[in-house]
Amino acid sequence: MKKVCLAALATLFLAVSCTEKAPVGKLTDSGLDKKNFETEINGKKSDLYTLRNTSGMEVCITNFGGRIVSIMVPDKDGKMKDVVLGFDSIQDYINIPSDFGAAIGRYANRIGNGTFELDGVKYDLPKNNFGHTLHGGPKGFQYVLFDATQPDDKILELTYLAKDGEEGFPGNLKSKVTYILSEDNALQIKYEAETDKPTVVNMTNHSYFNLDGDPNVKNSDWLLTINSDKYTPVDSTFMTTGEILTVEGTDMDFRKPTTIGSRIDNYSFIQLKNGNGYDHNWVLNTNNDISKIAATLESPKTGIVLDVYTNEPGIQFYAGNFLDGTVKGKKGIVYQQRAAVCLETQKYPDTPNKKDWPSATLRPGEKYSSETIFKFSVKK
Repeated sequence: MKKVCLAALATLFLAVSCTEKAPVGKLTDSGLDKKNFETEINGKKSDLYTLRNTSGMEVCITNFGGRIVSIMVPDKDGKMKDVVLGFDSIQDYINIPSDFGAAIGRYANRIGNGTFELDGVKYDLPKNNFGHTLHGGPKGFQYVLFDATQPDDKILELTYLAKDGEEGFPGNLKSKVTYILSEDNALQIKYEAETDKPTVVNMTNHSYFNLDGDPNVKNSDWLLTINSDKYTPVDSTFMTTGEILTVEGTDMDFRKPTTIGSRIDNYSFIQLKNGNGYDHNWVLNTNNDISKIAATLESPKTGIVLDVYTNEPGIQFYAGNFLDGTVKGKKGIVYQQRAAVCLETQKYPDTPNKKDWPSATLRPGEKYSSETIFKFSVKK
């Protein structure tokens, strides 16, 4: 009798264990269905990968474009909020042009007139933004399928080989993006690359953050701080002019916590007119020291705070000015103008054509290494 009971208990325990490990039809905490991200693109399979820590934070990522699809973090009342914009299925990411959550490459931001010269050789790139090349071109890394490896529930490794001449860039570029979730609610993103020919590399993450966890709410009341005394102004085509100007006495001064909406529509200031709001690169005071905070975003409503750290010299603050109500995102919510904020760590825009700025050149035998940390906390 005892042996029968033990056998029955063992069978029950095994059944329960298997059910807990892989429950049928279970959605992610953010409400995503893994099956909606499973398809085949050019002979490779797309999927949805989930990172979790014991604090309850969850990050969902698809290997299509290395995109962060959702980030669940607690608010000041302990309620979990999804704080990034995105789509519910891989088909929307494929069919609707966007940069939501993407790992941007080979060159993030803009390259002027879609051309640059390196070692006396001129390279022409496809132009996809006001006569310039934006975010690696129309078929940049945000639209490729990375190979994925998930060693454990807190790490995801994505790799991609960009071939010589892809989107006009020289060199076979072996690239790697690693996402690491810590127990203290920090998402670390590491970018690495190697090339067999001199090239330019500038990778970043293009997540659209909404710290209210409600895309129906605009970003006007959120507080932003940028650890920067200077910025790179742009012309009417969003291209950097080559100047580096002080933020002192201007609407670009975020050295103290400032509500985003307090000045964003002041188009009498030419930079806000040129950028259609904030869409500029700030020159960081951090001196490539990742232990120093580059920027802080805070929602007074939810108490959610996002601190950004990086070893890069610049950060692009983009206020979602071109969201226009034509795109439906997760849960069918329409994304209106300025429903989110992007904080893209980077080399300065158009660095290949601005020789005095921090170089983006990568040569054979060298290793490109860039790092960003998105650290979440709560202010009660």
